Amino acid sequence: QVQLVESGGGLVQAGGSLRLSCAASGRTFSTYAMGWFRQAPGKEREFVAALTWRSGSTYYADSVKGRFTIFRDNAENTLALQMNSLKPEDTAVYYCAATPRILTSVTITTRSYDYWGQGTQVTVSS
Repeated sequence: QVQLVESGGGLVQAGGSLRLSCAASGRTFSTYAMGWFRQAPGKEREFVAALTWRSGSTYYADSVKGRFTIFRDNAENTLALQMNSLKPEDTAVYYCAATPRILTSVTITTRSYDYWGQGTQVTVSS
């Protein structure tokens, strides 16, 4: 089992920045990939970004490319998401996810993860 705890959400004005963190604990040595998803009110949960734990390959949704950066802090076993140039449409609950299973470049962008955090709210005001 892997436990995930997100932090760093909050209220920010459009154009501002936030950094989300996801602390992983438990059987983290078996992690293949971790990712960030978000869910706005009345919408489906959607992929934001993902990273493969060993190779460090990264994947981004088109809507966040060039604005968001996903990275890991090896020493702290933490996944982070740096969000810059935030827009009101980025408002959502952001979830961290992890899986020990090998995912393809396609499935890594889907909800094919085994472990999920509780989510952290990000609100961007116009």
